[in-house]
Amino acid sequence: MHHYPEGVDLVDVGPRDGFQSENRVLTTQNKRNVVLGLLNAGLREIQVTSFVNPDRIPQLADAEDLLAVLPFREGVSYLALTLNGKGVERALASPVHRIEVSLSLSDAHSRRNTGMSRERSLSEAEEMLAMCKRAGRSARVSLQCAFGCVLEGPVPLDRVREAVQTLYRAGAEEVVLADTPGVADPPAIDERIAVLRETAPHAAHALHLHDTRGLGLANVLRALQLGVTRFDTAVGGMGGCPFHPGAAGNIPTEDTAFLCSRLGSATGLDLEGVARVTAELETMYAKTFPAKIRSGTHTC
Repeated sequence: MHHYPEGVDLVDVGPRDGFQSENRVLTTQNKRNVVLGLLNAGLREIQVTSFVNPDRIPQLADAEDLLAVLPFREGVSYLALTLNGKGVERALASPVHRIEVSLSLSDAHSRRNTGMSRERSLSEAEEMLAMCKRAGRSARVSLQCAFGCVLEGPVPLDRVREAVQTLYRAGAEEVVLADTPGVADPPAIDERIAVLRETAPHAAHALHLHDTRGLGLANVLRALQLGVTRFDTAVGGMGGCPFHPGAAGNIPTEDTAFLCSRLGSATGLDLEGVARVTAELETMYAKTFPAKIRSGTHTC
């Protein structure tokens, strides 16, 4: 008999990971409406944008403009992803609540994603965390390709351990293990959660899972059995990675919340509300997203 957490926190990354993966560029007002829909559905942590090179990711070129029109409510935390010091500088000049310092544990992916080697990215991440600390801004770290890389192959556990240890000592308040290409499986969840708890015992822990091989929710289930209570999800199952071939979308927010509800783990989300946001996004993009939970399908 497994015991599951009483409560689970879902961080919706759709407005960043999802929007950057679509060819169509939404207007700032469209993005604001999506964030409002997520807030109204009960989301309290949303990754709203990324401070990255607008020439490479034009879908997120309006980061500052978006943050200028979003409502700032008590109990709500907006996150923005950064890949280098320049991104952190832009984030610090904005009102975003939390800054995500992101780097890849795959050298091949890191060079595609940031133009830096894995070792250089790790060193850069230490300085990025120092910048956040000096400014008194909350920061979390996400380690991309923490479960492996289709460009490079397996990522050794020792590499995960080294990066977690280094960045935890540098001041990371939360460490997120990201399965960027979607290659994780339940045994890998066991191994890496053990590394997280061993090397960053006082930091918050989270998983960022993709569903490339159909194991997204199986990995969530195993993580819940291990007591993990924080997950990055994306409304509708949006997302992927522009610099990682074949990466599918994130685990859907509504599907993950439904699974949690069946296990007795509260997320505080209105599934109907999240499903409505997905329906609106499907109209905007003229496509169907992977989420299985649709309006009215979760009541029995």
